[in-house]
Amino acid sequence: MQFLTFIGGLVKAEAIRKKVAREAAALLYFKLEKEYKQAKIKAAKILGVNFLPTNREIARELDKIAEENEGSIRQQNLVKKRREALKTMKILKAYNPILIGSVWRGTAHRESDIDIVVYHDKPDEILKVLKQNCRLKILQTERVMVTKRGQKKTSLHIYLESQSSKKIEIIVRCSEEAYQKEKCEIYNDEITGLRIKELEKVLKENPTQRFLPSQN
Repeated sequence: MQFLTFIGGLVKAEAIRKKVAREAAALLYFKLEKEYKQAKIKAAKILGVNFLPTNREIARELDKIAEENEGSIRQQNLVKKRREALKTMKILKAYNPILIGSVWRGTAHRESDIDIVVYHDKPDEILKVLKQNCRLKILQTERVMVTKRGQKKTSLHIYLESQSSKKIEIIVRCSEEAYQKEKCEIYNDEITGLRIKELEKVLKENPTQRFLPSQN
């Protein structure tokens, strides 16, 4: 009897976690929150519970919500974003840019940014190259400092829009970080991304390919 009660409690807890994950995902999708942490805390508060889902659980629900709201157009938009990413990366070809984020993953929805990272010790040089390209418009720049493993790291975030996309973010980090493995806070795997040749291959062979860790 105690065993059945225990199992029942686990099932109930799992159902609550899923509800919180769904609520958090909706907050993110409809832009009521920007970060996973704040979204899950707010979702739990809205539902009046203390269960917090993992970022990966929220990502799964976010994927479902995007699919429900966008249907087949979602895949078309993903391909467009990847093509736009390739055009922008070719402008920065000399700096070995890497496509990361949801456009790399293949989980992008209509509000997703195109995220590209560049490792270079002179961020103003990257900014200058982007300014010289007539198809790109610089909207904003922001220097961001974070502390990871006790070390302070600074990056320049350049927000752009092009003739076909309004949401492109270039992240310029120092060159030494290029050799450091970075763990994804959502999927808990290594962020590898796609370089120019790799992205070209994806667009040619399987333009909607996903890059996600196996479900465990």
